[in-house]
Amino acid sequence: MLTIRLENLIKRYGDVQVLHGIDLEMADNEFTVLVGPSGCGKSTTLRMIAGLEEVSEGEIFVDGKPVSHLEPKDRDLAMVFQDYALYPHMNVAQNISFALRLARRPKAEIEKKVREVADTVGLTEFLARKPGALSGGQRQRVAMARALAKDSGIFLFDEPLSNLDAKLRGQMRAELALMSQRVQKNMIYVTHDQIEAMTLADRIVVMHGGYIQQQGTPEELFKRPVNKFVAGFMGMPPMNFLDGEIVEHDGGVFVKGDGFDVQLIGEKAAKAQKHNSKQITLGIRPSDLAFEADAEPARALKLDVEVSEYVGAQSVLLCKCGPARVMVEVNSQTPVALGQTLTFAIDPGGVHLFDRNTEVAL
Repeated sequence: MLTIRLENLIKRYGDVQVLHGIDLEMADNEFTVLVGPSGCGKSTTLRMIAGLEEVSEGEIFVDGKPVSHLEPKDRDLAMVFQDYALYPHMNVAQNISFALRLARRPKAEIEKKVREVADTVGLTEFLARKPGALSGGQRQRVAMARALAKDSGIFLFDEPLSNLDAKLRGQMRAELALMSQRVQKNMIYVTHDQIEAMTLADRIVVMHGGYIQQQGTPEELFKRPVNKFVAGFMGMPPMNFLDGEIVEHDGGVFVKGDGFDVQLIGEKAAKAQKHNSKQITLGIRPSDLAFEADAEPARALKLDVEVSEYVGAQSVLLCKCGPARVMVEVNSQTPVALGQTLTFAIDPGGVHLFDRNTEVAL
């Protein structure tokens, strides 16, 4: 089993430390996505795995062997960059086979490999074209094919879709997912786009400020975020946050704030009662609010509708709850007029609680 393990990985640039003891293990044939905002350390981590950045402290192990002292060419990996980095004077076949020709592989072997990878990424009919005659998506596929041709054990992707338009990004995400199923190799993918992370990853690693905040399957991170940062970063539209305090009245446990008084039930109520601070942040995803005029007041929010964004089958409402803004996803056929005050029932399973000071989930 070819595993990749990062052990207490630290990176400094002079006196500035940008990675703070990264510990991470990636299993064989796993599609791992490193995601986070700009400056969180995800690309630096990838470049250290690739050997393009030196390790300040810690070690990188591939299949149990330390590799941080090895040159990039000796690490059994291939990398796809944000910039396609294709040779404009070479056709697609020549670009794909460049590393193989450099290694002086037999001509018949090179031609066979080029045909195989071109078929894998859907480039067979474009092998004679030069990059200038290709679309952005096709150029990116050439870059991926060139990486696949090396037949490495590890494939690294550094924001490969960020230069593409929205429609093409969606198409390329699907192609990448299919390619990962066919190739069955370790793939480590860096992006700031959480939609890419959610749709591609076997496992997501959320980074912020040079630390790993949480790692797990897309479903785990979406449903059980460990802190407010992860909760707000994963999911689109993002989670709503309302500051309040834990109070008990009418025989129940509530989160009360400016413009809302929401009752907690079951495990959430028990956790709130035991928590040592009464200052809390209530988190609710837009999809966990449903228009329901006669909803029980203690399990609902009354919101003033300010903006309605039509996005096809759904509309996203931007509403006001006291001084806070709240987003709600509704069926686009729902009759909504701007300026209305509407009642939205809260799905009890979609309630998240965070300590207001530490931002850690209860």
